[in-house]
Amino acid sequence: MDGSVDIKLLLSLGAMLVSVVSASVIVKQKLATVIEQLNALQKDYEQRLRNLDQRTDRQENLIELNQQKTIVLSSILSPEALEKTHRELERILISSEINSGRIEKLEKLHNGRHPAIE
Repeated sequence: MDGSVDIKLLLSLGAMLVSVVSASVIVKQKLATVIEQLNALQKDYEQRLRNLDQRTDRQENLIELNQQKTIVLSSILSPEALEKTHRELERILISSEINSGRIEKLEKLHNGRHPAIE
């Protein structure tokens, strides 16, 4: 009986060893697949993060540009600037009226009778 038990024991141990080795090979393959998926996922997340960074940079640049435009427009439309512009416009209109009167006077002098020249 000792011989038969030994053969059965050896067969059992061999079967167990084969099952453990095959299970470890399967686990190793599955683990490699999971690692590949994790690497692909990591690359995807890195790409998405880069895209988000680029979008954020563009948005920040647009915000700064709009702030600068707003500052320029508010300085142009400020009460002090508008008052200055209106005063300058008033001076130009008065000058224009005075110059119109002078031009009319010169036209009358020129288009009238010329004195006789001897």
